[in-house]
Amino acid sequence: MENYGVVILPSLLMGLLARLYMIRIDHRQYPSYPQGLLSHLTLGVIAAGLGSVALPALLSKEYSAVTFLALAAQQFRDVRSMERQSLDNIEPTELVPRGTAYIEDIAKAFEARNYMVIITALMTSIAIYFAHWMKQPRFVQIMVGIVAGLFVMVFLKGMLKRQSVAEIAEVRIGKIYFEGPLLMVNGIVIMNIGLKSTRKIYEEKGVAVEIVPKNVDAKATLANTGQRQAIQHNVAVHLGIQKDVDEPEFTPIARRNAQDGTIIMVIVPTEVDRELLVAAVEGTPVLETAKRKPFKAKGTQMNRS
Repeated sequence: MENYGVVILPSLLMGLLARLYMIRIDHRQYPSYPQGLLSHLTLGVIAAGLGSVALPALLSKEYSAVTFLALAAQQFRDVRSMERQSLDNIEPTELVPRGTAYIEDIAKAFEARNYMVIITALMTSIAIYFAHWMKQPRFVQIMVGIVAGLFVMVFLKGMLKRQSVAEIAEVRIGKIYFEGPLLMVNGIVIMNIGLKSTRKIYEEKGVAVEIVPKNVDAKATLANTGQRQAIQHNVAVHLGIQKDVDEPEFTPIARRNAQDGTIIMVIVPTEVDRELLVAAVEGTPVLETAKRKPFKAKGTQMNRS
């Protein structure tokens, strides 16, 4: 195959399209959206270029060029570190921090999506070359490559898709009330509030949710403090929060009922919208670092015995 342009160009475009396909999910997590968008698109072009030239380099016996893939892997690990560093740097400015577990999850996602671009571009180029080897017309070669790239793109996105809280738990509105100075929700003590003015604000504007795990694995996952912190941050982002830096009594709190594993979360939002509150909790991603599967582990041990 002498004209590698028919392989490289469609593969490059499909790789870039794969990165654009995932950008929609990423933008809410950028420290600064316009600059973050540009940097990740630029890295997507680089990743797509590496994936698209890998096969032509091998066919041309330019084996040294393939070593750039190893350099790219190192570069994308550095991207993960930079993303983590960036989010760590702005963490003290958040009224409701993301938490280290959420930050690590975001950084991993950005790294993995660059690999998705390389794989998409590479598989597109392989499909085009295969169609050329089958002596198909050039237009058919390109179409085969596009179809293969789209298939790989959708498959990888499905594989990288994270669970949400809605998939592992039932979320319902809780009732806020006081027993003396104790803030209570559905019989669970949340905290002690001494000021009457603060208690009045909770009674007027406070909202609460009860997150009921669907199984043993979900119960163990929701027990993770990093997962709870991610839920609190996500809710604060969507509903706003009525607090300032020196008002810890208005910080969202998620308490765990040790008896049944239910999580109770209370927040005083800027706008009281209970439907949005439930949607924000349900839409919070389940963090990879928080996932626990004790039930499956027990089943494995039972099968071995």
